[in-house]
Amino acid sequence: MNSSLQFAKLQSLKLAPFFLSVVLYFALVRRDPQGETWTTVLKCLPIVALMLYVLIKGFALNKHYRRSQLILLGLIFSCGGDALLNVNLFPFGMVSFGVAHIFYISAFGWRPLNWILGLCLYVPVTVFVIFVAKYLDEILIIGVPIYCALITTMLWRASARALDAKSFLAIFCAVGATLFVISDALIAVTMFLSVALPGARLQIMITYYIAQFAIALSTADDGPSPPQCSNKNK
Repeated sequence: MNSSLQFAKLQSLKLAPFFLSVVLYFALVRRDPQGETWTTVLKCLPIVALMLYVLIKGFALNKHYRRSQLILLGLIFSCGGDALLNVNLFPFGMVSFGVAHIFYISAFGWRPLNWILGLCLYVPVTVFVIFVAKYLDEILIIGVPIYCALITTMLWRASARALDAKSFLAIFCAVGATLFVISDALIAVTMFLSVALPGARLQIMITYYIAQFAIALSTADDGPSPPQCSNKNK
């Protein structure tokens, strides 16, 4: 219990810039922020803070921190996607987030495969894509299915890893991946299906920030394994 409290305290201190930037965003951005430079900066600040967390919690350019390296790259492209979406460049923002998911997929790995879990995720997403296809233009009709395949794969790999590792960080990361899908689904139903959700932006951004927070936090246990002490008879 003491070690868990110590871990939580240590990580919360390193994550303080993220929590402060999230509060700042929701306190200052009270309406739809599309196209405004200052709201773009505020929207990106929490993701920049998570990049900082990945760097300061322990980071190096070697094989021991490969997951941290990949998730950092995912956060960088996510930040680019946030900026592009906020200045009304939706297709380019979607591409940037798609690249981010490729890095996340690589970070989570392919073992164990758990193809049954993957099938259970791909089927409903495929049905959803078929349903919204008639509302997409000539660019999004290509981009949306590709993006949905990438984010579903990201959720699949995060969930398969959580089921195998059974650690808090891996499970919380899978929860974050699920919230990422929910956040994007909320964007889809409001943008493509014109569904008027109450507090849509609030729902989208809260689920999105928690998702990225959980994914970034999953790097807390990344790094070289602690040396094992061998007991020798004297």
